[in-house]
Amino acid sequence: MDKLYYRLRTYRSVVGMNIKEILAYNFWFWSQVGAHVLLTIAYISFWKALYSERDSIAGLDMQQTLTYIILARIVMPLVQWGYTQEFGFWIREGTISSELLRPVDFQERIYIGHLTRTFVSLAQQLIVVGSLALFVFKISLPTDPLVWLSFLISLLLGCSILFCFDWIFGCIAFYSTEVWGLQVVRGSVLLLFSGVLLPLTMLPTQLQTIAKWLPFAQSVSIPVSILSGMTPLSNLGSIWLQQLAWLSVMFILSRLMFNFSVRKITVQGG
Repeated sequence: MDKLYYRLRTYRSVVGMNIKEILAYNFWFWSQVGAHVLLTIAYISFWKALYSERDSIAGLDMQQTLTYIILARIVMPLVQWGYTQEFGFWIREGTISSELLRPVDFQERIYIGHLTRTFVSLAQQLIVVGSLALFVFKISLPTDPLVWLSFLISLLLGCSILFCFDWIFGCIAFYSTEVWGLQVVRGSVLLLFSGVLLPLTMLPTQLQTIAKWLPFAQSVSIPVSILSGMTPLSNLGSIWLQQLAWLSVMFILSRLMFNFSVRKITVQGG
């Protein structure tokens, strides 16, 4: 019981530190808000121009697509953070050893921080981009609490799946002296196959097939499809089973990959 209390108290501290870190940098926050507003306006204008000459694209009308794009912009923080750079920094500076010696599970601690940053940023995005969608573009968001609850559950599962993938991908830093290129590859692949840029049904058939065999759609495309009404609530059972299966596999692989990779630590500095 004392051990559980200690872990909960530790993770509460981790949550608090991450929230303070996000809210401490006012300039960074407002610059991010401004960038997201401008990009959202650009995306909406682009899709409106595209739909001006046709009624539907890949079976989706303009309202469905615009709703999806707006919601995808809201959950975009989910795909922004990877851990390749963090692993590279810890190894380069030599702080990886002290991180591993902390009296809490390393992956659990980083995961709690990841969830905190993701959902704080999600709340910020919902206020800013959601207000823009409602009052400027007159796009209606769901009002059914069950839809929002289903979305949040699916989003949590998708966030956890993506975290495990990032953990696996970040382990490559143990075998590399420069991780910037890895981060660029990760960002590019996620933008295409997660569903942030456009609904996956609009991709060519070959790319849709690839997307089905990758975990990235679980993080954005599936939760957003639920919230936008493109996926009916009657399909939730099979969707959550699929996400749980992905999470189980990715979690096991992330633990195995880290336990194997951590044996090879080449400190580049510090």
